[in-house]
Amino acid sequence: MSSGSSLPPAGAGPSIAGNRSGGGPLLALLARALELWLRQQCQQIDSLEIQLEGSAARLLQGQLEGARLRARRVVFQDLRFESVDLRGEAILLRPAAALRGQGSLLREPFRVRGQLYLNSEDLNRSLGSAQWRQLGDNLVEALLGVSPLMRVRILDGRLMLSAPNASSDRPIEVPATLRASEGTVVLQTQAQGPIYRLPMDPAIHIDRAELEAGMLLLEGEALVRP
Repeated sequence: MSSGSSLPPAGAGPSIAGNRSGGGPLLALLARALELWLRQQCQQIDSLEIQLEGSAARLLQGQLEGARLRARRVVFQDLRFESVDLRGEAILLRPAAALRGQGSLLREPFRVRGQLYLNSEDLNRSLGSAQWRQLGDNLVEALLGVSPLMRVRILDGRLMLSAPNASSDRPIEVPATLRASEGTVVLQTQAQGPIYRLPMDPAIHIDRAELEAGMLLLEGEALVRP
């Protein structure tokens, strides 16, 4: 998590707060509705902190000035994240639907910016899932010339990729570097070697990808649709 941020302990219940702009009980109700919506979108959220910004008058019109979400141990579409920190602004909602808990919470798409952190276990479990296994196999096939992907680990600022070794029982393990480029993440095993560009949803733009303190950091923007 970025420096200065504070999350509840893993496994804690949701922490929901508004700012000092006078949203009052309506803001709290909307935050609860947002929490329920988020949990419906994700397979798992261990701990969650939501901060909303808006006045009662604007909320009655379905206008939320801003929102910040911090979560730990999140699973979304079989992708696992150790921590998530997102910020969105100018969010248009359907207050009646939110308070009834029925229908779409969002009136229009909106953009969020934030950071995602993954550790080695997150990477292995994500790329080992049925939904993403082919991506991992394509990655090592492109960079190492063999597949399937056996294991990923983060070591000394590099991503260590393991794949079967035809001439030995001991797997091949090759270090790879990564960087953000043109909205996605590019991996490469050597300076002049082949590269692999991760396929990216057009609604997502990654502008920072780094390995630090045993974690993969991804930073960028995404379009959230109703």
